[in-house]
Amino acid sequence: MRIAPKPPKPKKCRVPECGASFVPSRLGQAVCSPACAIIDAPRNQEKARKSLAQVARREIKVRKERIKTRSDHFRETQAVFNEWIRLRDAALPCVSCGRHHEGQYHAGHYRTVGANPELRFEPLNVHKQCAPCNNHKSGDIVNYRIELVKRIGQDQVEWLEGPHSARKYTADELKALKAKYRELIKELKKGEAA
Repeated sequence: MRIAPKPPKPKKCRVPECGASFVPSRLGQAVCSPACAIIDAPRNQEKARKSLAQVARREIKVRKERIKTRSDHFRETQAVFNEWIRLRDAALPCVSCGRHHEGQYHAGHYRTVGANPELRFEPLNVHKQCAPCNNHKSGDIVNYRIELVKRIGQDQVEWLEGPHSARKYTADELKALKAKYRELIKELKKGEAA
């Protein structure tokens, strides 16, 4: 036994000037006549234009991601990691001078990136540091070490100062690190909001 489809319900034309009642002849029909469709077209064109622009932006983003060099990934990962360090240590004073002030703070490395690139993204090696200590006093390493021993312990500081095997990050590893620290940033910001 075959059930006959229900007849379509009458609709009101979407064009405000018309407002006529009509029975749709096809699925998704929103206007009563071709004349009303012409009047309604600019409304649909704006949606279509926005949709096409969004698709184009997505494609450009994918192409830009494909042509990024390893150094581009390093720079982006370092920026995200540094932001996480500053948020993690937001309540703490500068690791070198112990001051709280309104100036700029950096993510200061105890063992420099030039001397120990394998410790570049090691959280124990990086702490919030004021710009004067980091830039003008070359990190003020003596005071940095004294405070670091208080914060993480003598054994961890000695581990940082010890030898480390060389590390060469791949682009995929850098992307994974960037995603990890972005997620940690979100969690820290949620904690601040709560």
